[in-house]
Amino acid sequence: MEMFSITPTEATPSSDVIRVGIIGCGMVTQVIHVPLLNSLSHLFQVTYLYDVSEDAMKHSQLKVAGISRPKTTRSIEEVCNAPEVDLVLIANNHAFHASVAVLALQANKFVFIEKSIALTLQDTDCIIAADKAAGGSRVFVGYMRRYAAAFVDAVKEVGSIGQIRYARVRDIIGPNSVFVAQSGTHARTFSDYHEEDSEALRIKTLNDIKQALQAELGIPVTKETDMMWQMLSILGSHDLSAMREIIGMPKGVVGFSPCSITGAPAIFQYPGFAVAYESGVDQVARFDASIEIFGDTKTVKVCFDSPFIKSLPTTMMIKESLPDGSYRESTTRRTYEDPFALELKAVYDWVVTGKTLKTTPTDARQDLVILGMLMKAIPT
Repeated sequence: MEMFSITPTEATPSSDVIRVGIIGCGMVTQVIHVPLLNSLSHLFQVTYLYDVSEDAMKHSQLKVAGISRPKTTRSIEEVCNAPEVDLVLIANNHAFHASVAVLALQANKFVFIEKSIALTLQDTDCIIAADKAAGGSRVFVGYMRRYAAAFVDAVKEVGSIGQIRYARVRDIIGPNSVFVAQSGTHARTFSDYHEEDSEALRIKTLNDIKQALQAELGIPVTKETDMMWQMLSILGSHDLSAMREIIGMPKGVVGFSPCSITGAPAIFQYPGFAVAYESGVDQVARFDASIEIFGDTKTVKVCFDSPFIKSLPTTMMIKESLPDGSYRESTTRRTYEDPFALELKAVYDWVVTGKTLKTTPTDARQDLVILGMLMKAIPT
């Protein structure tokens, strides 16, 4: 992989600063990306903003710190081809992730895609092909939980646990608006969308659902299957991606009972053990997300908190029986630095030093494969 080098300009105070063009100025950009990129201004500088809402761009533009304000545009091509952009951060609706990624890769940019990568295998494969055509290792998929220090520690612990007997993967959360309102970021929503932009999103999403369910899985599109696919592709990708890294790909799904948008319990089958999986949203103001792995003498659990409030720690809990017969419980909080910040530092190392990626488009494709397993297991 080529080493990264920037010629300093007015927008880049040092040759070690990565210049970022952001596609999409919605809630995640306002609450997560802009504040964190500001806090890491010795590593990153936002130089361009794109959104279909002029008001959203203006709002985000005022939030960006630096020696100059980022440019704004309603042209994705302008961002991708701008000489003052090194990394294109894609944070718009995931229906459009593939088309933006292809443009950015054709312009020889590094690409960060906020999860989930896409709604369909077809779009995901387009990204993989464009990445390969650009030389490979040009696309980073934003699974921030997998960069949490406690999660990295838990992967190592599980590696020494011996035979896994059982596991639980859980992600039941309340309204994001509760956490965003307390984030101190003063996020705003806007409605100055052009009718043609709203219609383009509606049509692309409709076509994606047909492609994902009918063409790729042979499943009829109904109100329920549409809702479940979209919920799992957004919320579920957090859990499924982390589950894959810590215990690998499941062999199949024993049972799946999607009750409603408030719950999607399933049982995954692995060689020699099963995994209970729960994912859903409700109106209770709490964030209950964890992965727990049970061995014969040791249990390892990693607990995640809301990403919308800064510096809530991710922790690792271990319960184990020791050789002398005693029992020990421990909780490790290695850092208050949140997973998004650690992820951005990994992005920096990848771009500047060529560090090998673990969250690639090919890796992300596996989530859609698992989603397909779940959807095919729905009782008829």
